[in-house]
Amino acid sequence: MKTNRRDFFQTMGAGAAGFGLATTLPLASCAAPATMKDTDDEQILFIGDDIAIAETAYGKVKGFILRGITQFRGIPYGADTGGKNRFMPPQKPESWDDIRPAVWWGNSAPQIMDNRYANAYASFVDHWNYDDVSEDCLRLNVWTPAIDAKKRPVMVWYHGGGYTNGNGIEQDGYMGENLSRKGDVVFVSINHRLGPIGFSDLSGVGGDKYKHSGNVGALDMVAALEWVKENIANFGGDPDNVTIMGQSGGGAKVCTLAAMPAAQGLVHKVVPLSGSSIKAMDQEMSQKLGAYVLKEAGLKPTEIDKLQELPWKEYILIANRANQKLREELESADYSRVGFSPVADGINIPKEEFYSDPHGISSDVPMMICTTFHEWGMARNMPEMEEITADQAKEMLKQRAGFRGGLGDKAPAVYDAYAKAFPDAKPIEIMTLAASNRKGVIETATAKSNQQAPVYLAWFGWEPPLFDNRMRAFHCLDICFWFYNTDLMLTHTGGGARPRNLSEKMSDALLNFMRTGDPNCEALPEWPKFTIKNGETMILNDVCEVKNDPDREAREML
Repeated sequence: MKTNRRDFFQTMGAGAAGFGLATTLPLASCAAPATMKDTDDEQILFIGDDIAIAETAYGKVKGFILRGITQFRGIPYGADTGGKNRFMPPQKPESWDDIRPAVWWGNSAPQIMDNRYANAYASFVDHWNYDDVSEDCLRLNVWTPAIDAKKRPVMVWYHGGGYTNGNGIEQDGYMGENLSRKGDVVFVSINHRLGPIGFSDLSGVGGDKYKHSGNVGALDMVAALEWVKENIANFGGDPDNVTIMGQSGGGAKVCTLAAMPAAQGLVHKVVPLSGSSIKAMDQEMSQKLGAYVLKEAGLKPTEIDKLQELPWKEYILIANRANQKLREELESADYSRVGFSPVADGINIPKEEFYSDPHGISSDVPMMICTTFHEWGMARNMPEMEEITADQAKEMLKQRAGFRGGLGDKAPAVYDAYAKAFPDAKPIEIMTLAASNRKGVIETATAKSNQQAPVYLAWFGWEPPLFDNRMRAFHCLDICFWFYNTDLMLTHTGGGARPRNLSEKMSDALLNFMRTGDPNCEALPEWPKFTIKNGETMILNDVCEVKNDPDREAREML
């Protein structure tokens, strides 16, 4: 199911993420660099004619140095995707002769921005960062400790927002400065095509010219990895040690990338957070949607090229109307299969289940997966939900509470099973645990564990002391912990020593995973590999511990 996380949170009444305000907090480290004393009052930002200049295959770029970390923003890894390039695989960027300034973020991919910041509380909590939106959006950002020949591990970050929204720096918690400094690693984040611009499968009505159209957004993601392979050594990184990581829709993206033939050899470790995938969209359905798009635009197959001439917003609105009409005409069982997301075309993305071949693509690539206890939080802005009874919670599970159509008659048994697994949880918490169940992530871990490389599984349960303790371990919360940004993402954590202590442990584990493919580190208890038999899971909280599949009985009832 490809749920838009922002829409979901709006309809649920109180989610973890939502439409946000484009406000940027001052970038500050979790801890001061070792070379900097609290009493120092020296210059920390450096930019000039001979500062932070790096070579790429297309020309030189100039960034800046902030608090000892060199940053480059908005480097092109592909050409403008508008006009004749719309629906086409990404093209290489044009070379340049002068030194190109790389000091500001690239454009966000085309997406509907109307009312993006309408929810005041969501804007406060997430303060989404958005800049100009255009089809000239194939840009990436780099944080590195130095422009030198040292081969550092590389992180490539894929943002959330399903396949419809977002950008590489939409939350302050996405910033790579602190992890780069702490672990001596190179951090890269990217923008790529989204929604109908990136995933309209027109191959059924447009023929061979449009055979890749359903996956050009995914091919953008591969193009970014090809750029990393070709250029990251010039930024102090190791092109042969690349970890890809994403959250929510980004988690599904990195799972898909790990299964793409074009990405083989470009990916060495995979980290999906709160989102995963083991199969792409059925092409029969995606081609049917493409035909609906053409019909909604009032065009014949011979006129399909006119879709490349429409303003991007007009095209997205046409495509969204076509999507809605197709959904309305399908039976409810098919509803979740419709949308704009990667397509199992058998060319770019396999038709079969990902990782099904024990010796196939990414069989030697380790995976570390994490979800949160309360992905789909329901009570942040609804204090009355704290007082619901078990019977009321069961009735909500019957009707909906995160499940399309509700759980029906199964709801009481599911509730009781989660209550048994979590005897100290309140009814609102039990209901949220069920709605935020780990069914999808266990499917992914199980599929991946059939290959030779290890899988490590985590479950994040830390709860912030905000909104009268009603936020809980919500969707997106763990990102800033992995990236050592808890003092930067204050509206998620509250700041201070308590979240920072857990962030120290989690970032240590991530850095070790980036280096070796194994997250075990001194800060955490021994972290065993996931097995289907035991479901070994690292519980991440103020006190971290390993448990064997603690929610199995309840989850398997869903």
